[in-house]
Amino acid sequence: MYNLTAGLVIYRNFPKDAILWRLADICQSFQAEAYETAELRGLVLTEVNRLLDVATRYGFDGNLWHCYLAFLLASSEAPFTLVCEKRRAVEGSVQAFAENDFYIFKRLWDYDFSPLEKSLGLNCFSIISDYQAVAKPAQIYNKSVSEKVRELTLSIDGAKDASAMYKVVTDFYAKYGVGMLGLNKAFRVSPEIEVTGQLLEPITTTGDIRLTDIVGYESQKARLAANTEAFVQGRKANNVLLFGDAGTGKSTSIKAILNEYYDQGLRMIEVYKHEFKYLQRIIARIKNRNYKFIIYMDDLSFEEFEIEYKYLKAVIEGGLEVKPDNILIYATSNRRHLIKERTDDRPDFIDPDLHQNDTVQEKLSLADRFGLSIGYFKPNQKEYFTIVEKLAARHPEITLSTEELRAGAVKWEMSHSGLSGRAAQQYINSLLSAGKTC
Repeated sequence: MYNLTAGLVIYRNFPKDAILWRLADICQSFQAEAYETAELRGLVLTEVNRLLDVATRYGFDGNLWHCYLAFLLASSEAPFTLVCEKRRAVEGSVQAFAENDFYIFKRLWDYDFSPLEKSLGLNCFSIISDYQAVAKPAQIYNKSVSEKVRELTLSIDGAKDASAMYKVVTDFYAKYGVGMLGLNKAFRVSPEIEVTGQLLEPITTTGDIRLTDIVGYESQKARLAANTEAFVQGRKANNVLLFGDAGTGKSTSIKAILNEYYDQGLRMIEVYKHEFKYLQRIIARIKNRNYKFIIYMDDLSFEEFEIEYKYLKAVIEGGLEVKPDNILIYATSNRRHLIKERTDDRPDFIDPDLHQNDTVQEKLSLADRFGLSIGYFKPNQKEYFTIVEKLAARHPEITLSTEELRAGAVKWEMSHSGLSGRAAQQYINSLLSAGKTC
């Protein structure tokens, strides 16, 4: 195996502690008969343990060695793979290097570990060649990566030679992309960025909410979907501000948009205002990728003394560098104008500021830079009852009469956050959790 991996060209930049390199070193020691049996057994079992850890993290089963190799191919960001992401297979001199690497990977795919097992008295590779994973809820593993890698694994299993494997993998790159940005739906700024230098990390559990799951707000959802559809199809689209009352579905609508358009190349990056200093770095990281990115800012608002909004204004529109066409900003806020306004901002207030209007306009201009503003407001009681009833209808175990359901909904909203979709959902949750369904 060591002689094989040493010949890689395009795919040789995996981390130095990658399982592939460690196993290659183990196999080299075994073939050279330069080892102590107990020590080598321990090294093998350590790497198998790491394989099991990867399998648990990403929900792999079947042949874990094949899943691992497919994962390496899918997650490798190199000039060749990034070009394939945009244009499928490439021609030219680099193709010769790629074909060489796929010849090596095909041999790694079919590598026979049985002599190593027999000599060391192990059966671990035999077990992981047909691994039956324990069923796990999606929250425990990265479902997005798991589904794609397992699909790639099955496709490579059906490839009869290195040329077929080359086509399978490059087609995969064109369909899904490569690396973290290709395999995952959503991302956040890494909390360890100042320590590790890693800018983004994937959000592995994003939920499955869809726009149809949100009761009401049909015109708002339609405007949001139309803008997003234009964006993913490469047409002009606007940055979006969803503003209005709390609990009305602003954030939920944006989460649903990700699920609606993810399979059309949409990705989402969540950024909070204390992380705005990384915005330029984020944009530089994603601007040349073959995806559409929404930078999502939830509950966006600023106190008068906070100046981060100035950086956001420059990023949205106003800096020397034009914002790339594959990036939009979607934000939610309870404030229409985002920045807290005071009574001394009123035009009839006598202020020593000689250019008071300029000050006010600076505060208002941030919201103006969102080309599309969509209002989400609290429902009236009739609309609130409709939301409650439609949510209850999704749970057949709730058999309360309409009168009983409405009476309970009124009591709930009066003792909680008032009329809102959030209050309606919380009321339904309380019925289900307490077993008060009939």
